[in-house]
Amino acid sequence: MRLRRRRDTRRDERRDEWGEGPRGAGDAAVELRGVRRQYGRGSRAVHALRGIDLTLPRGSFTAVMGPSGSGKSTFLQCAAGLDRPTEGSVRLGGTEITGMSENKLTALRRTRLGFVFQSFNLLPSLTVEQNVVLPMRLAGARPDRARARAVLAQVGLGQLGGRRPGRLSGGQQQRVAIARALVTSPDVVFADEPTGALDTGTAAEVLGLLRHAVDALGATVVMVTHDPVAASYADRVLFLADGAIADSLTRAPAQDIAARMTRLTARPAAGPAARPAGVPGVPAHAPGAPGGIPEAVR
Repeated sequence: MRLRRRRDTRRDERRDEWGEGPRGAGDAAVELRGVRRQYGRGSRAVHALRGIDLTLPRGSFTAVMGPSGSGKSTFLQCAAGLDRPTEGSVRLGGTEITGMSENKLTALRRTRLGFVFQSFNLLPSLTVEQNVVLPMRLAGARPDRARARAVLAQVGLGQLGGRRPGRLSGGQQQRVAIARALVTSPDVVFADEPTGALDTGTAAEVLGLLRHAVDALGATVVMVTHDPVAASYADRVLFLADGAIADSLTRAPAQDIAARMTRLTARPAAGPAARPAGVPGVPAHAPGAPGGIPEAVR
């Protein structure tokens, strides 16, 4: 309960800071309206997103799936403010981010969003606890080590705060990444293939932690995945095809999700939605940001 109360207090403070409306004004964590993303022009244009309209409520777990080139990564990056839509509107926690300057977007990502990536993105020269408080340091705030220790305890690493990432297993490193994502009590946690580098048993533990963050801590999680088992942990699964939402399932078992994906993959494609290499203006994927620090928290 202490974590939940603290989370609510921090959210209220951030709502005032960012000039949002009253807390009861809406329960949407993520809103996309008419979001389109086009790369290139003319005959070389690639339509990665073709008019996404979507509202994700606070305290929900949403999985996003689709065939290769369906627009999953572009969806996540536009929703998280890592890429700008060509058209449409994106709101995070009631804040319109579409027209924000890069400096404001960076500040928003550091304080109100959490990110979990397949490759962990931990800095090997820092201890576990130092990695967890990194978003606070980057935001110019004093690191709250008590908060970091509390979140590490939540993910089962309460005794490992002084270790370096290199001394941890892959599953433990991903737990550290989840703790880092949760330490600022974000409005939304965006997870990009968080179990892609893990074995089946460890993946189940990580997915259970994300589920626990939603159910016990009131977090909102948006996860891109190719794995029907991972998607089965979500409240809702969205299926993208050709840059548009083609289908959805609610609280579905893995076999139903897999069957829906098989049907979706068998559909004739309307055209490529994947982001093409070498198109000017396309941002680098966040995990590959310079210096080993994810762009999402820089």
